[in-house]
Order: sequence, then structure tokens, then C-alpha cells
Amino acid sequence: MARFCDLSGKGPMTGNSVSHSNIKTKRRFYPNLQKKSFFIPELNRWIDLKVSTSAIRTINKKGIYSYLKELEKKGEVQLGF
Repeated sequence: MARFCDLSGKGPMTGNSVSHSNIKTKRRFYPNLQKKSFFIPELNRWIDLKVSTSAIRTINKKGIYSYLKELEKKGEVQLGF
């Protein structure tokens, strides 16, 4: 299961773990992903998505249907409804 947001496309980043003695080892920073169900009243159906918390905040601000339409217009998401 890939650790990418279904809507925003956020994925893991790489960086260094730095110890007290300043030894650096590679590590990964994972996005804060949540499995969430959204109800779309315009389509009268539920969808299950794995989204980042920043995408959830955007959905709360704009609404799920308008956010999906905006992403579809940009070509980032294809709606198969």
C-alpha cells in the first residue's frame, strides 16, 4: 500500500536523523494520511479515500465536490462517477 494522498499526491520525503554526536543517518518523513469516508450530496453517494490531513482541511473549507471538480479541471484527478 503506497503512502500517497489520493487527492493532493503528497508522499514521503527523505532527510537525515541527526544524533547528539551529529552522526547523520537517512530517514523518511511520511505524510499524515488518514482513511476517511466522504459523502457527496450532489451524487448521493459515499467515497472512501486515503487523504492527508491538509487535504481534509481543504475539503472542510471548500467542500468535497467543489474540491474534486477543481482537481479534475487541473488534470490531477479523474472522476469516474
